[in-house]
Amino acid sequence: MNYVIIGNSAAAIGAVEGIRQIDKESPITLISDEPYHTYSRPLISYYLAGKVSQEKMYYRKEDFYRANQVETILGVKATGLNTAERSVSLADGRSVGYDKLLLATGGKPFVPPNLDMSKQGMYSFIKLDDVKAVQQVAKPGSKTVIIGAGLIGLKAAEGLAKLGVDITVVELANRVLSAILDEEAAAFVQRNLEEHNVKFELNTTVEEILGGDKVSGVSLKNGKQLDCDFVIVAIGVVPNTDLAKGTDIVINRGIVVDEQMETNVPGVYAAGDVSEGYDLIYQAQRVLPILPNAYQQGENAGKNMAGEKSAYKGGFAMNAIGFFDYPMITAGIIKPEGDEFESLIASDPAGKSYKKIVLRDDVIVGFIYLNKVDRAGIITGLIKEQATVKAFKQSILRDDFGYINFPVTERKAKMLKGGRTA
Repeated sequence: MNYVIIGNSAAAIGAVEGIRQIDKESPITLISDEPYHTYSRPLISYYLAGKVSQEKMYYRKEDFYRANQVETILGVKATGLNTAERSVSLADGRSVGYDKLLLATGGKPFVPPNLDMSKQGMYSFIKLDDVKAVQQVAKPGSKTVIIGAGLIGLKAAEGLAKLGVDITVVELANRVLSAILDEEAAAFVQRNLEEHNVKFELNTTVEEILGGDKVSGVSLKNGKQLDCDFVIVAIGVVPNTDLAKGTDIVINRGIVVDEQMETNVPGVYAAGDVSEGYDLIYQAQRVLPILPNAYQQGENAGKNMAGEKSAYKGGFAMNAIGFFDYPMITAGIIKPEGDEFESLIASDPAGKSYKKIVLRDDVIVGFIYLNKVDRAGIITGLIKEQATVKAFKQSILRDDFGYINFPVTERKAKMLKGGRTA
């Protein structure tokens, strides 16, 4: 059996480890357009701020590839896929054959056509090379405009603020982190960022990049013009399905896979941000672009590639993140629409904390925890179990909420599984 994996992040590493759980000997070839050892992409903003070294970003130990008998082709882009001949074409002219193939190509930045990324001073912010390029221009007193107030844009803002850069974030929505926060929670987060000298222009977007060959500023839809030395485009990330286009592989928003993470083309699998996995909350196939899900999907794909029947039972979108030591955890549906939903909210502006639980038929389908996040793990567990909380939902937002609030029979079952009573 000859395994080929395209990608080198969480899903790819999960696949290597999944394969090696079943098949200890068959060759694995891993191809990536990045020249680096596997690293954790969520850490790139910390690298920018000088909080971690490149080596501290490594997702696995330096001997990972050797220990797992993986042949790496790094720094070379896969440019074509022929599923009939079972071969992958590379940018350097080589062709690599496979028996089983995993597409773990992740996501790529969404860039509107009016933004000319060829101008000097235009950057994305999803890869290590992006950050290394930004480092060259991010000097104390320099000015930047960040387009997008999502997770990527705000992590870029945090890293740049620590370098003394003058930052303005432009966002089309009426709030920051609109995909994972409601208006009240977003206001908490925005105030925290503003306390660290991050400025915002909301309800507008960049219409034009100003300057000749080099960026000198931006023109906004609200009529304002902002001077800047460089621009970071962080509008969003879309599944990188480029290799699958033009083949028989079915693509929806991401690559469509079954429970075994196999596509409609036998022997071709997909995992991570490029694929669609089962969402437990929405009860449908959706892109689940977070690292733990990517690893789990990759590991499951690897096991199936090696001959074991292993089903990926699903996950849900969850983000555990913080800005300037202000932590938050959010998951699932956070702005429900419809009479079938119930929202429980505890807001404490003085303590800068906010909690929101979204229920559907007394089952948790989403939550937001800001600042006080230590009980969020229990909530996450209840979502995974799709358990009813009717018996204790009035206690669920209390700071001391724990398994002690569960009915006696449920509490005992949790304890037998190793759950704590706190």
